[in-house]
Amino acid sequence: MNLRGRVGLFGGTFNPLHNAHIQVACAALEQYELSQIVFIPNGIPPHKEHVLGGDKEARFEMVRLAVEGDPRFTASRIEVDREGPSYTIDTIRALKDDYPQGICFIVGADRLLKLDTWKEPHELLRSVPFIIAPRSGVSLDLFDVSPFREAVIVPLQMEDVDLSSSGLRERIRRGESIAQWVPKQVAEYIEEHKCYRQRELAKTETH
Repeated sequence: MNLRGRVGLFGGTFNPLHNAHIQVACAALEQYELSQIVFIPNGIPPHKEHVLGGDKEARFEMVRLAVEGDPRFTASRIEVDREGPSYTIDTIRALKDDYPQGICFIVGADRLLKLDTWKEPHELLRSVPFIIAPRSGVSLDLFDVSPFREAVIVPLQMEDVDLSSSGLRERIRRGESIAQWVPKQVAEYIEEHKCYRQRELAKTETH
């Protein structure tokens, strides 16, 4: 499928945004000739009881600082400002009319495999094309089955994305620098605001 000129919606907790997120966005722009990437930090992710380590305003601000000045990237507050959990299908419905050139959704392959935990999964698959970022141990063959055959799913040609925000948060708690793994603006924000110093609560998978 030709995605040229479409806007890529890139949702995630971004807790914090790191260099691999930027690499995925750049690869999507270049390989599928997208016109723009809109980073959409989650407000209240529906699959977690708590957003671990960074409140939504802090996470949005880190994304905004990291992408400002690059005309290819913008940061959206649509989920940060929404009351209640942030569901991808609601965001896609809300933004579709804003981008008449068309949209697609960028997501890690591992996250898309958990589609059955998402709101209205079959409708979501039919709503937009998906660009998936590779993750170690996740074969593209896993998407050659129902219900994924209902969707347009195209892969990014890049090395597996193995850098994790949770690993970076743990480094910060140990007093280690993460400057080499995050945009300069993100590292400065974390240092200035003393983010991620507290031990985080355990994840609770609920949807």
